[in-house]
Amino acid sequence: MEECVPVKNVLDELLDVLKLEKIEETIFRGRSQDLGFGAIFGGQVLGQALSAASYTVPKDRGAHSLHAYFLRPGDPARPIVYKVDCIRDGRSFTTRRVVAIQKGRPIFSMSASFQIDEDGFDHSAATPDVPGPEGLRSELEMAREVKDKIPQSIRDKFICEKPIEIRPVNPVNPFAPKKEKPFRYLWFKTIDKMPEDIAVHKYMLAYASDFGLVATSLYPHGHTFWEPEMQVASLDHGMWFHRDFRMDEWLLYAMESPSACRARGLNHGNIFTRDGRLVASTTQEGLIRYKPKATDFRK
Repeated sequence: MEECVPVKNVLDELLDVLKLEKIEETIFRGRSQDLGFGAIFGGQVLGQALSAASYTVPKDRGAHSLHAYFLRPGDPARPIVYKVDCIRDGRSFTTRRVVAIQKGRPIFSMSASFQIDEDGFDHSAATPDVPGPEGLRSELEMAREVKDKIPQSIRDKFICEKPIEIRPVNPVNPFAPKKEKPFRYLWFKTIDKMPEDIAVHKYMLAYASDFGLVATSLYPHGHTFWEPEMQVASLDHGMWFHRDFRMDEWLLYAMESPSACRARGLNHGNIFTRDGRLVASTTQEGLIRYKPKATDFRK
């Protein structure tokens, strides 16, 4: 197996990527990651945008929702500038709008809402009855098993240590997919201890929430984004934070796809702690175009 020697701890590196550089009071700059997708990973822009908005909000107000659109593919070789518009500062809620810019053009836009800590009625969905993370293979282990099938130009991106460990409950072989029910379950957590600031855990969860969500809509059709004939991309993303959590403790991501049509797949997700608390929910629609090569009937 090829040896991967990170320059520094990969979790520290990701935290630095999400931290951002302050240029002006409401303007920030973030470095980009190249994860081998040919464009910036959508979760990176989600996490950085929420990080940028959080810098402009009082510490006693936590993010409770975000609604975002992916407008253009981002260039992983370039940094991103985030402009925050302070829409409203109310007694209980604060609203921010963020635009991510590369090469002078917006590639992403997001509205986010923050709220003071309040008491109220409390109920939540039940945790799905699935196996725990113990004994499950990680995505990294499975990638290393099929590394010879991964294009050499991006192989090291997939077989080196990751800042977030992901253990699928019902994995699909990316190179030999079969039709499955439109449900996907992942356990995940960071590989090391995280800072205490809950805002950091929230924008890290926003980053992680884009992993595998749109792929759920491909399960019933027996396809994966690895196929050259597939064009897969996130179109929009909604997220709601319900309860506090830690990204360095196991979380279960339960995903389902209720619909796919017109080259789009709709996906919902609920994120639970090990003890069954629902801490966040997501909704995302993705582009899922299948363009098979034309059959040559002369053969």
